[in-house]
Amino acid sequence: MGPPSYDKGSRFRELFEHPDEWKATRSLINEILYPDQHFAQFSDEELKAWLAMMKQWNMRLGLDVGAVKDWGETAEKSLPVGRQYWDRILRLGGRIDAMHMDEPLICARSYLHKSDEYAVEETAKFVAGVRKHYPEVLIGDIEPYPSVSLKDHIKWIDALQKRLAEMGVRGLDFYEVDANWMNFQIQHMGTWQEVKQLQSYCRGRKLPFSLIFWPASYPWFKNGTNLADDNTCYVSVMNQGYEYAVFDPASPSQFPELIPFKGGPDQYVIQSWEQCPSRSVPETGDFTFTRLVSDFVKKFVPRIP
Repeated sequence: MGPPSYDKGSRFRELFEHPDEWKATRSLINEILYPDQHFAQFSDEELKAWLAMMKQWNMRLGLDVGAVKDWGETAEKSLPVGRQYWDRILRLGGRIDAMHMDEPLICARSYLHKSDEYAVEETAKFVAGVRKHYPEVLIGDIEPYPSVSLKDHIKWIDALQKRLAEMGVRGLDFYEVDANWMNFQIQHMGTWQEVKQLQSYCRGRKLPFSLIFWPASYPWFKNGTNLADDNTCYVSVMNQGYEYAVFDPASPSQFPELIPFKGGPDQYVIQSWEQCPSRSVPETGDFTFTRLVSDFVKKFVPRIP
């Protein structure tokens, strides 16, 4: 789960200042995900205590990291920026289990106005740097959909994995999709069919598939009608869960060679980068973040016996 990082990290802070208020939710998840640069919001003393608590809970730590960004357009520039945050976590007694690269392809295209080949090369160099200095950390890539088409997702995965192999570097450990599913409804761009086809493609490549479940309708209601609140956030994520669960994989496809996989993703990421919800705890409260995570997991995530 990835709590929102706005308001000086208060939603993250709540998890550790009130640990007894989300004990049941902790038993349902295995990773807390947070942007690496936002750990600067917290003091060394706070982080040291919280990282120790995560170890006690046997909870994994995942970081959203920048590989290709406007502030780090090459791996040579972005790696030192990231390492100052990663090394601080390790110095304070923490363990980094996974790094989720924050959309290097779309950043290269939309913000740097660089080619896909440029994105492949710099992302591969970033992965190589992580593998060299943090060999036990899993590393995967997040990319958006439908702003990146199904065809381009597949082309991107193939090219990046090929380049990593040429460099003698282990490939991606997972591939994560940020689906703006409101575009499916409002702009008639993208479909769950294609998301599940991408899931099938990753399964065929033995590349674990991760899907972000997030409140995509919240900004529409906030900016359009000013109706957005914590209830909107909760209902939005649960609605995405329903839509993904009930999608019929037998419906016609423009890519018939990719048969949609009937199950769920290998990793469910319940995350909010919007200014919602306003509270993380208690898990028994109405529309808190941990209540959302708990209810979502119980309803949509298959339990391992």
